[in-house]
Formats: sequence, structure tokens, C-alpha cells
Amino acid sequence: MARRVFCIGNGESRKGFDLEKLRPHGKIYGCNAIYRDFMPDVLTAVDHGIMHEIYHAGIAQKIPCYFRDWTKVPAMTYESMLMGGITNLEEAKEVLDKVLISNGQGDSQEYVMHGSKLTGIVKLIKKEPNKFTKNKIKLQKKEINHATIKVSWIKKPDYSHSIADLEPYPGQKTGDYGWACGASAGYVAVLNEKPDEVYMIGHDLYSATDKVNNLYKGTKNYVAPENGPTPAVNWIKQWYTLADWFPNIKFIKINRFNDGRDKVNGPIEDWNERTNITYADYSTLDNLV
Repeated sequence: MARRVFCIGNGESRKGFDLEKLRPHGKIYGCNAIYRDFMPDVLTAVDHGIMHEIYHAGIAQKIPCYFRDWTKVPAMTYESMLMGGITNLEEAKEVLDKVLISNGQGDSQEYVMHGSKLTGIVKLIKKEPNKFTKNKIKLQKKEINHATIKVSWIKKPDYSHSIADLEPYPGQKTGDYGWACGASAGYVAVLNEKPDEVYMIGHDLYSATDKVNNLYKGTKNYVAPENGPTPAVNWIKQWYTLADWFPNIKFIKINRFNDGRDKVNGPIEDWNERTNITYADYSTLDNLV
């Protein structure tokens, strides 16, 4: 029997499909906010906001999670990392209350920090806007509103990992290639499971409309639903590279209809020469389970 992995993206094509049916038939690797509705066997995220959301929700205490730039630092360095360069501590603490997103230290001995520098936020707030330029004032307010410092205190048990610590492909310096979450999850799955088949579910790549294609659009750590589609070019290149590196693994992209009615449901032209990438629809998964 083929050794299978199901790599689940959050494209809208998978809406309504019962992912739970897949569980007896292979390991399930999920991306980003999928944990809100379904718990995969392994979860991957590469953007700071969703990484810390996942960790604060306690998911990395339940299942393996792979994150980008996930460097665990001793607790003794926290104050200096946070307050480095600050001269007025009272002023800084007042700002910190507004911008710090943390799960609380408790008895944790390590933490991971991402986001804006506190010194930069304080300077931005204190900066005197030019009274003759309303646009500068507006921009300053926008920068302040988007400035956050995200801290995850490491809780036990801890199953979080840095993607960079994965075994790199020969000739590469690190296991993290700066890929988007989908292909990164695929790489994690290939290394961990050594499968014969990788089923790419919810990796729509394109949008069938002029709006972003994501099940979680408009929610925390995601773009607004009225945003335009994310260009697919990098996703396409990354999955191509993964299939090229592992030619003995069959990659099956699952489409809703797979009849070529639009870019979401047709073959990817740039993948034509990769004979180990094929296409199927959800009936293939139904027959599989």
C-alpha cells in the first residue's frame, strides 16, 4: 500500500469536505489557521501573527508545530531584549501595554519574540508630526496601530520546531527556504514521513474571482475579504521545486472540479514537464477513504 500524506491548504475548494475521513489513511499536515476548525497531525505556519496565535492557543503543546524563525531564547534575556535602548522606563511601559501580545511568562524559562522594536515604537509616538502635512500624520497613526511585539513563552510539553532546523536539501544551507506555508508544510511532510504520495488539498493557487481565495479571509491575522488575489507565481515555483527535488514522490493536486473551467480547476502550465505532479478531484479522495 502506498504511504500517503495529506497536505491541507486553506483554499476555498476544500470547503465542505470532511477532512476527518482522511485520518486513517495517512498523516495530515495542515497550514496556519486550519486548527480553528480541524486538528491536523502536524501544523505549519510562517507568518509571525498566526505563529504566535497558534502557540498562545496551546496547539504546540498537543501536536508538532513548525514555525519560521522560531528561536527560543533564555528568559534571563527578556528585559534587555524588550527594553534595550529605552531610557524612560515609565514611558516605555505605558506604550508596552498597548502593543505587547503575550501568553504570560508563568514558570517558563524560554521565549520567542517577533515584531517591532519597542524603541522604534516609542520614537514614532513621540515624533512631532509636520503640522502642514496631514498625510504624514495619517501615516504615523497607521504605523503605530500596526506596531506590535509578539512574545510566546515556551510551555511544557513543547512540540514547536523551527523550520530552519530541518535537514536541508543537498546544496542548501538551511531547511527553511523562505517558502510560503503550503510548500513549507509539504517539505516538512516529505522529510518526516518519506511518503510515496502527497495529496495537495486546498492548495488552489489561483482565485476564480477577483478576490482573495482563503477560507479564513477577514479573520484575525488574515487579509480583508475584499482584497485581491495573492499572485500565484511563487507558490507555483515552490511546489515545482519540491516535486523536482523528490522525483520519486507523486504529488496529486486535488481540484474541486478538475475540468479546466478556470485556473483553480485546471492544470498548471509551469508544471507540465513534471511527470510526478498529477491532478484529481474530490471523488478520488472519496474513493480512497
